[in-house]
Amino acid sequence: MGKQSIWLINNEASGSNDEDALGLFENACADCGLTVAHRTVFPNQDLPTAEVLDAAGIETVAIFAGDGTINTVLETLAGWSGAVLVLPGGTMNLLYHRLFGDMETADALAAVAEGRALRRRPGVIETDYGHAFAGVLAGPGTAWGDVREAMRSKGPLDMAAEARAAIAETLYGTMLRVDEPEMGKREGYPLLLLTPTDTGIEIDAYHAETAGEYLEQALALAKREFRDGPHDRLGKAERFVLASTARDGFGVLLDGEQCQVDGPTEFRLVPCQVDLLATVADD
Repeated sequence: MGKQSIWLINNEASGSNDEDALGLFENACADCGLTVAHRTVFPNQDLPTAEVLDAAGIETVAIFAGDGTINTVLETLAGWSGAVLVLPGGTMNLLYHRLFGDMETADALAAVAEGRALRRRPGVIETDYGHAFAGVLAGPGTAWGDVREAMRSKGPLDMAAEARAAIAETLYGTMLRVDEPEMGKREGYPLLLLTPTDTGIEIDAYHAETAGEYLEQALALAKREFRDGPHDRLGKAERFVLASTARDGFGVLLDGEQCQVDGPTEFRLVPCQVDLLATVADD
């Protein structure tokens, strides 16, 4: 079997994407017959377009980065005829595990080289504000996104200030509820987690109704371990509307990237617009 050429995109700021990890990745590629023909370091360098990839004869792009970079690359390559290999270069790597289960990176690369990783277009979340391939967090609790950024790039005093602001926003901000179809409590929740699957979008509601639960939730959010906080599974749907109880705008994290929506917003399950390589057939 001849060498397969790939175009690597990585982000040096991602959670588990240091030079040692890149070295192990390149060694694993060499061991299984993959060649890194080109490399883009995002965001320092522009992402390759479909036209650039086709001109270079590249059929596979590998993304070794976190959710935010993966989101940007997949949006950029929507409609491309090649395939994208998502690798665990971030903190939680939710999309990678959805595509490859608990497989180690070297084993995933071997599966690609040997043709055992097949093309797949998993269900993803579409909104008027963009797509989410790993998941969506919505509601006043998304103020904790600022805390996470402070943990990564600022000192302890800045982090403490962001944490105080996030606590106030989560406790006293306008709650969010699920409409069309209605799910859960009408008085709403401080944080909703939306997770795409091939058969629908799963909706988990996180709450902070007692001091103990709130402290548990605060710790889980600050550590980025959103699923560890106290929550209820509200259900699954192919489309629904999220709205604040005041019918105004609210905060959203699309694959960890913050944005503000103007009012009630529809979330829809759609197929990914570019082929992703996977050993897990569906979910």
